[in-house]
Amino acid sequence: MAEEQVILVNEKDEQIGLMPKMEAHEKGLLHRAFSVFVFNSKKEVMLQQRAFGKYHSPGLWTNTCCSHQRDGESSVKAGERRLLEEMGFSVPLQETTSFIYKAPFDNGLTEHEYDHILIGAYEGPPNINPEEVADWRWMPLEDVKKDIATYPEQYTAWFKIIFDKFYQHINV
Repeated sequence: MAEEQVILVNEKDEQIGLMPKMEAHEKGLLHRAFSVFVFNSKKEVMLQQRAFGKYHSPGLWTNTCCSHQRDGESSVKAGERRLLEEMGFSVPLQETTSFIYKAPFDNGLTEHEYDHILIGAYEGPPNINPEEVADWRWMPLEDVKKDIATYPEQYTAWFKIIFDKFYQHINV
């Protein structure tokens, strides 16, 4: 199976090419991505703990799921596809905002993403894919904010940026 490609973009989110995912992360090139936040009726967000075998940020807590769009795939369709692949359920999603961030990792890789924030609603437990997800939990947004402030090392870089700068776009 060929390595997954990411969509390289400029700062206006215009596609400028395709590149294998690992190469884009090794070179720190700007590429399109998405972050999904799923909420229940109690206004709790479903968090996932990344699998310990992930190539970066293993074992860290983050939003419900995240990944990269495929060539020709909308952010919403990509989010719905990946939610099913990682968390084992599907819900309609809507985009709230997008932003650019750059985060280098200890292993020499860099996430440099044009990240689209997607939200959805769900009431049940997930059926997690253990290759992607180690654990999960529902958590009120205010508790997440407090936990990030107390234990920032337990959360992914993009998740902390979203909570710091884009909280109003996920506070449903």
